[in-house]
Amino acid sequence: MAKVCFYNVKMKMNIEVVCCLLLLFMVSLCCDAAEAKQGMSLTAQKFEVQKHLNRLNKPAIKSIKSPDGDIIDCVHMSHQPAFDHPLLKNHTVQMMPNYHPEGLFRDGKLSTAKTKNEGSKSITQLWHLNGKCPEGTIPIRRTKKDDILRASSMKSYGRKKKHSTIPKPESGRPGLVSQTGHQHAIAYVEGDKYYGAKATINVWEPKIQQPNEFSLSQLWILGGSFDSDLNSIEAGWQVSPDLYGDNNTRLFTYWTSDAYQATGCYNLLCSGFIQINNEIAMGATISPLSGYHGSQYDISILVWKDPKEGNWWMQFGNDYVLGYWPGFLFSYLTDSASMIEWGGEVVNSESDGLHTTTQMGSGHFPDEGFGKSSYFRNIQVVDGSNNLRAPQDLGIYTEDNNCYDVQLGKNNDWGNYFYYGGPGRNSNCP
Repeated sequence: MAKVCFYNVKMKMNIEVVCCLLLLFMVSLCCDAAEAKQGMSLTAQKFEVQKHLNRLNKPAIKSIKSPDGDIIDCVHMSHQPAFDHPLLKNHTVQMMPNYHPEGLFRDGKLSTAKTKNEGSKSITQLWHLNGKCPEGTIPIRRTKKDDILRASSMKSYGRKKKHSTIPKPESGRPGLVSQTGHQHAIAYVEGDKYYGAKATINVWEPKIQQPNEFSLSQLWILGGSFDSDLNSIEAGWQVSPDLYGDNNTRLFTYWTSDAYQATGCYNLLCSGFIQINNEIAMGATISPLSGYHGSQYDISILVWKDPKEGNWWMQFGNDYVLGYWPGFLFSYLTDSASMIEWGGEVVNSESDGLHTTTQMGSGHFPDEGFGKSSYFRNIQVVDGSNNLRAPQDLGIYTEDNNCYDVQLGKNNDWGNYFYYGGPGRNSNCP
């Protein structure tokens, strides 16, 4: 009887051991399968990222290493990303606009550095220190793998979030911060037909609290409603760690024809903008920058509609016609814009439950004035006769002037101008 009991116990133990071994084997198989699946997933992701990089980075005739680490590729004009668009396959590049707005060349030089005792100095892009692109090519900032991996998805890389907002002055009053966390300090005009806009903006390097926040200063050319059919052309300077991987101040453009839902992108990161200029790179670092109590460096930006072809052109200063957005990209802007805005925008993510310390402009309030505050000067619009003229009934808007503010002014040298910006979080903006 004892032997039988012992045998049964032994047999039971053997069965348990076998079961344990089987269980371990099955777990091992599951882990191997999960690892294999993960490996396949990573391989697939690497493949997709590389495919996307190949789409964005066109074959270069020459490459230039910028001191800030950027690679600027000199790409043949006919190979630029714009021509990936199905409607641009047989497009004949318009090498110059048929018409410039009347009154354009009254303002002087491309860009200036001002102090009370100094004359003008030139402002340029950092990569120019190490070379230039040949005629017939355009400079394109090379996209790196890390640039794409920082985005929430490959599809979203180079695009604003779907819930991005345009400052909408009639939508609220100061003190009502956008639900998306975007805050603005702008001047604007509406109520007429506009065919372009111009401004000269001093360039700073605002401090950014979180990598997913940005600070920019730009002009907006707007058409349509502020819902799903908004058309927007935007140009200016920005600091955006998420997009570029650093805190450098960079020249940028943006466009959308459906309120940031599916169309448009920054710079040349999708098909749309056709560049003709071989000297200025979209998304490249601007240098030098304005200093507090120091020299003030500014850039002039003009966007206008060619009355003959219907394309929207962009000019940087008086010397650089950069290229154009073909009119067919848009719905409302095929005719004209219904609103123009100039000013600053930041993202306030309130990551620690408090208002962000991300700065707008110089990071100082407008009442500090020249040499301390950021400004837009010589603000103009293009009218139906293709004339640059002063805007009528200029309004201002900010969600909370304790965080960022704007103040209008007018004189003979600067025409219509405004100072704007601020530090973000402070004792009056907790």
